[in-house]
Amino acid sequence: MKKCLTLFSVIIILLFIHTTANAQCSMCTKTAQQLGEKPASGLNSGILYLMIAPFAIVGVISYRWWKGNSNV
Repeated sequence: MKKCLTLFSVIIILLFIHTTANAQCSMCTKTAQQLGEKPASGLNSGILYLMIAPFAIVGVISYRWWKGNSNV
């Protein structure tokens, strides 16, 4: 129970941490510079949004693997 509470606390803390991230390759950066500030921000948000899916898939697979191999 203590492990679950610790894990839940870490997840909640990470959800509330907000940092600015630039997730653009060099071609996207040049395109964003030509678009202007507001569309560039939208492009950057879209790139970050698309990045979440692979991490979520790997997280679910890792969790199921961990639960399948745990002796609890």
